[in-house]
Amino acid sequence: MSTPPPSAPPARRQFLRRAAAIGGATLSAAAASAATPSAAAPEAPLAIPPWTRQPGEPVLWHPYGEPSPFERHVQRRSRGGAPLPGAASSMTPLQDLFGIITPSGLVFERHHAGIPQIDPQQHRLVIHGLAQRPRIFTMDDLVRFPSVSRIHFLECSGNTGTEWAKPTSANVQLSLGLLSCCEWTGVPLSVLLDEVGVKPEVAWVLAEGADGAAMSRSIPIQKAFEDALVVYAQNGERLRPESGYPLRLFLPGFEGNMSIKWLRRLKLGTEPFMSREETAKYTDSLPDGNARQFSFLMDAKSVITRPSPGHLLQGAGFYDISGLAWSGRGRVHRVEVSVDGGRQWREARLEGPVLNRALTRFSLPWQWDGAPTVLQSRVTDESGQVQPTRNQLVQARGLNSIYHYNAIQSWRVAADGSLSNVHA
Repeated sequence: MSTPPPSAPPARRQFLRRAAAIGGATLSAAAASAATPSAAAPEAPLAIPPWTRQPGEPVLWHPYGEPSPFERHVQRRSRGGAPLPGAASSMTPLQDLFGIITPSGLVFERHHAGIPQIDPQQHRLVIHGLAQRPRIFTMDDLVRFPSVSRIHFLECSGNTGTEWAKPTSANVQLSLGLLSCCEWTGVPLSVLLDEVGVKPEVAWVLAEGADGAAMSRSIPIQKAFEDALVVYAQNGERLRPESGYPLRLFLPGFEGNMSIKWLRRLKLGTEPFMSREETAKYTDSLPDGNARQFSFLMDAKSVITRPSPGHLLQGAGFYDISGLAWSGRGRVHRVEVSVDGGRQWREARLEGPVLNRALTRFSLPWQWDGAPTVLQSRVTDESGQVQPTRNQLVQARGLNSIYHYNAIQSWRVAADGSLSNVHA
């Protein structure tokens, strides 16, 4: 004789009865909907949605995969109006992203003469100047070298540059969106320099692009040997045209404009090959009348991406504060978050992996009481640099620059749950 199953606890019996009732109502509603196609879709939680009642799209619906049309709002945006064919930029929607990797289609853009369409079979990289064995490389030549893949952030030196005097940007994308983080694949530049032989007196490398501006920057030879990459792939695929296809230079931790896109030439020399514009760009005026020169590194910086302006808190209660931290000087060591305008700070949790000169995701649980407040984050990197307040940064650097702004970013939370950009 079989043993009868034990009776369900009262709470479980109540749940089962409720589920059965919902299921019956759902099936009846589904049948009614099927009989009357124009009827409104049932709202019961177990209702069968319309997309479950028919086959989906076939394989290779889009031969190159695309995001869901319901995510079409997640896109790059420009600060101004219609983009120009020449010098222009677009910004990454940091507030809509997760993790630390920026999808290739959302990597920020900065161009000085538009995006060239380059045939990789015709493209060449020349290394010359004070080289013992000057050489011309084809793309096939470069792909034959042993490759490396590294995850690093890329940030424009003008990122957040409009915030020096007053808060001007409506959201995190327009304020800090000249920032992305990708997996970069290519050949260490040191390998190519060993191939051509660098004469002892070489101190600088001129990198030049194949775009209409012939964009060029001077690179210290120490950086070229340390960790510079000659990149042909990004996030597992060939570079996108706007990211430098078919070849670019990448300098981890240095400001983005030095990572020359559409790389065609590297010239070795003893002095920096700097134009007047480039010399002025790397010379920052200071309040005491002095100036700092060759400010290549991107300093420690962080931002809360969720919640941020454009999001709306749905009343008092629990929220998970999330954001990004990074530094051109190395790994993120610690991130602190303030939910009261900087009066008190709590250490946030760092989401792994914490990589060298890459974005690091941080988070902090927060119970909002519904009162107005200000949210802030600050990062300390492994070199010991602590992200400054705006007042500290202005005291040290003055207001004569639009580059390398890394002050603590403040988001004001209003009683209605809306957020805005403020200087706190």
